[in-house]
Amino acid sequence: MDIAAVLTTAGSLMLTGMVGVFVFLSILIGAVTLMSNLVARFAEPEVAAPVKSPSFKSQGVPSEHIAAISAAIAQYKSNNK
Repeated sequence: MDIAAVLTTAGSLMLTGMVGVFVFLSILIGAVTLMSNLVARFAEPEVAAPVKSPSFKSQGVPSEHIAAISAAIAQYKSNNK
């Protein structure tokens, strides 16, 4: 076998593989698009609950939280001496 025959065989294999991948990906994209359209058409519309935004009275950490955290830290330190 000479180099021209080997290159011709390699080129035809490369072209066949590239065409196969292109066809497979085209079919895959078409199937995904079709399924997406079918699901969008037949799916029940989702009713979203209204989102309530939290109302902040003041900025910062409440003093009760700071007292509870301080007490927990003091208890931890006294137990782990």
